[in-house]
Amino acid sequence: MALPLSVLDLVPLGRGMTSRETLEASVELARTAERAGYTRLWYAEHHNMPGIATTTPEILIAHVALSTSRIRLGAGGVMLPNHAPLKVAESYRLLEALHPGRIDLGLGRAPGTDTLTALALRRSRQALAADDFIEQLEELRGFGDDAMPPDHPFAPIRAMPDDVKLPPIWLLGSSSYSAKLAAALGLGFAFAGHFSPDPPEEAMHIYRQRFQPGPLAKPHAILALSVFCADSVQEARRMASSVLVSFAQLRAGKPGRLVSPDEALAHEFSPLEEAAVAHFRRMQIVGTPADVRERIEAAASSTEADEIMLATHAYDAAARRKSYELVAGAFSS
Repeated sequence: MALPLSVLDLVPLGRGMTSRETLEASVELARTAERAGYTRLWYAEHHNMPGIATTTPEILIAHVALSTSRIRLGAGGVMLPNHAPLKVAESYRLLEALHPGRIDLGLGRAPGTDTLTALALRRSRQALAADDFIEQLEELRGFGDDAMPPDHPFAPIRAMPDDVKLPPIWLLGSSSYSAKLAAALGLGFAFAGHFSPDPPEEAMHIYRQRFQPGPLAKPHAILALSVFCADSVQEARRMASSVLVSFAQLRAGKPGRLVSPDEALAHEFSPLEEAAVAHFRRMQIVGTPADVRERIEAAASSTEADEIMLATHAYDAAARRKSYELVAGAFSS
């Protein structure tokens, strides 16, 4: 593909589906994405969200890697404040040892959940309130590169297995904070354009303008977009309807399983719900392959993105796979 395309799979749990069925559908999606020529597939870390099954990206990565052979697999991302850096280093070094050259480690600083669940993960209100992402990141890199400063209290510790390096680190964000940090450290950057209320252009341009060579010799920016593609606009809009109801429920503090398109189209949004989803609806790229390609190319051009990551959070697994196939076909022609 002239423009590299990738996949963000939140593993949607729909009403009337079992988690096993959902996970099997995600394995099949990975096979489809690999056949279609997608570059990478990432799983995000979310907790206490009934409609999303990606609580533990490393388990999904290890599982899906056994059913694929080429596509890069990674976390998009690990919410680092929820975890000890040593544990993250060991988990992703182990994945790299199992599947060399195919693993990515995306890192975020948000909790990926509500405040109470974040407290349950971090075990103390002090940890919940701490603003120490940079320190955690440096600790993780120290463990990953076996380069902990000699005077660091954890210097005697080696992250195992120690004969492989940590996979490439990407910083994720929905603002300019992570863009500036990724640029300063010479890391890859991914902007969450599939849900961010802020336009991506500012953060993406800051990243490119301020980039200093480090682990990467030159900048590499990924733009995530919410995309729904079908043979007709009506069919694409139908597929995209489910996530709008889900987003409204989440904003109201009542997350639930992803509803079917029939339920979604029958749903009457209250004025508050409509206000909550209005921006999200505008962010969605919905349409036929030609329409979708045009809008993706426009987004890539305005942000100078090196790669586009498609998030198609749809109820029907077959429609979701077809959407990715249609987009890949549009960019291969």
